[in-house]
Amino acid sequence: MKKKDYGTDIIKYLLSAAFACFLLYFTFRGVKWDAFLEGLKSCRLSYIAVSMGAGIAAFWFRGLRWREILRPIDRSITRRAAFNAVNIGYIANFVFPRIGEFVRCGFITKNSLPETGNDNKDSFGTVKKKASYDKVLGTVVLERSWDMVTMLLFLILLLVFRWKEFGSFFVEKMWKPFEENLNFSLWWLLLGAAALCAAGIYAIYRTRNRFRFSRAAANICKGLLQGVFSCIKMKRKWKFFFYTGVIWLMYWLMSAATMSAMPGLDGLGPVDALFLMIAGSFGWLVPVPGGFGAFHFIVSLALSTIYGIPFETGLIFATLSHESQAITMAVCGGISYLDETFRK
Repeated sequence: MKKKDYGTDIIKYLLSAAFACFLLYFTFRGVKWDAFLEGLKSCRLSYIAVSMGAGIAAFWFRGLRWREILRPIDRSITRRAAFNAVNIGYIANFVFPRIGEFVRCGFITKNSLPETGNDNKDSFGTVKKKASYDKVLGTVVLERSWDMVTMLLFLILLLVFRWKEFGSFFVEKMWKPFEENLNFSLWWLLLGAAALCAAGIYAIYRTRNRFRFSRAAANICKGLLQGVFSCIKMKRKWKFFFYTGVIWLMYWLMSAATMSAMPGLDGLGPVDALFLMIAGSFGWLVPVPGGFGAFHFIVSLALSTIYGIPFETGLIFATLSHESQAITMAVCGGISYLDETFRK
C-alpha cells in the first residue's frame, strides 16, 4: 500500500491558498472604498443586500444553464462544478479581461470523466476527456453569443417603445462615438484579418492528413464546433430559455434594488431600471479588468443625460452598484476556488 505524501498535499494547499489571495488582491485593488463607503452611509442597506443576493442567484442559474449545454458532451458535470467554474471565471476577469472564460473551461475539463475505449489518448499521450477543452470553449462561445442576442433584444424593445426617452442617449452618446472610430483603414484591417483567418483554416483543412500540427489544429476546430452546436442535442431546451429569462430577471433586480437604495433615485420605475441595466451591460463589455472605470462612466453619463441627475450622484450610484457586485464576485469566486482545491 502506497504511503500518502502529506507534505505534497500541504504544499499544494498552501500554493492554492496563496493563489486565491492573489486573485482577491487583484479584485479588491480597484474598489474605490472611500466612494463606496460614502455611498453606503446615505443608502438603504437592505436593498444592497437584495442586489447582492440577486447577483449570487444569477451566478447559480448561469451555472445551471451552462450545464444544460454541457450535458450532451458529458452528463457527469455536476451543478456544483458548473457553479464553481462560473464564479472562478468571474474572479479571474479581474486579473485580465476575458481570461475568465478560458479559466472556467479548464475547471470543467478537469472535472470531466475520461473517454472510454482503446483510442482514449491524444498524440501527446494525454488521456482524453469527454468534455475536452475545445468542446467546452465552444459552449462558452454559444452561451456568450446568446447573452449578446438577449441584450440586443432588450435594447430593441426599449428603443421601440420608449424612443423619445432613451433613443437620444444610445444614438448620441454611444453609437456616434463608436461610428467615428470606424474609419476606412480600420475596415481594411478587419477585412484583412478575416481573410487571413479564412486562409489559415483552409490550409489546416487541406493539410490535416499530412502534418501533425494541422491535424491537431483541425481537431481543435472540430471540438470547438461540436461545443457550439451542442445546443442542438439538448433534450430539455426549454430549460435553457427558462434559465436565460431568470438570469436577466436577476440582472434587472440588481439594477432596481440598487436604484431603490439611493434616496435620489428611488422615484424611478421598472423601465428606468431596465435602461440602467442595459447601459451598465455595455460598461461590462469594455475590455478592462472587471469593468472598472468603463461601467462607472457609462452609467453616470446615462443618469445625467436622461434624468438630469448630477454626474457626481450618478458616479456614487455606479460605484455602489459596481463595487457591491465586484465584492459578491470576489467572495463567491474565492469560496468556489477553495472548494475546488480542497474537494477530493
